[in-house]
Amino acid sequence: MQLYDSTIPQFKKVLQNLERWIDKAEAYAAAKKFDPEVLLTARLAPDQFPFVRQVQIACDKAKFTAASLTGKEAPKHPDTEKTFAELRKRLHSVITYLDGFTPKDFERADERVLEPPVLQGKAILGRDYLWELQLPNLYFHVTTAYAILRHNGVDLGKADFIGPVKAVER
Repeated sequence: MQLYDSTIPQFKKVLQNLERWIDKAEAYAAAKKFDPEVLLTARLAPDQFPFVRQVQIACDKAKFTAASLTGKEAPKHPDTEKTFAELRKRLHSVITYLDGFTPKDFERADERVLEPPVLQGKAILGRDYLWELQLPNLYFHVTTAYAILRHNGVDLGKADFIGPVKAVER
């Protein structure tokens, strides 16, 4: 399987799911009559990042993974979002960036030798970078964002996490 199929469509789906969770968070806050922006600073544990940072990192994982695997430059985001509207803007920016990739961009990406800073001078092949580092990292931050909202009462379930599925008629 080409790495394009394991990255771009899935990254876009995950980011679109995050936006739907934001919709539900705002609706929940409106129903309970509290400022939805308080959820941006909610966290599961004192030593974990708040919701806003989890979303920022998820966006970064998606864009930097695609960029690293293809040798392209990722857009810069200064991590200054303080509202759900600003988070949506970032999500849309990254999704638009991801829309610019084609399967051709990922030719030989599985064999690309990368030196991510986290490996402190060691190298890793593109396929291992994706499967061992970036996908687990992306899903860690997405899952944490989901758990923060769920912990705070937002009505989310497994179907919200998985999102739309491309089922075929039989």
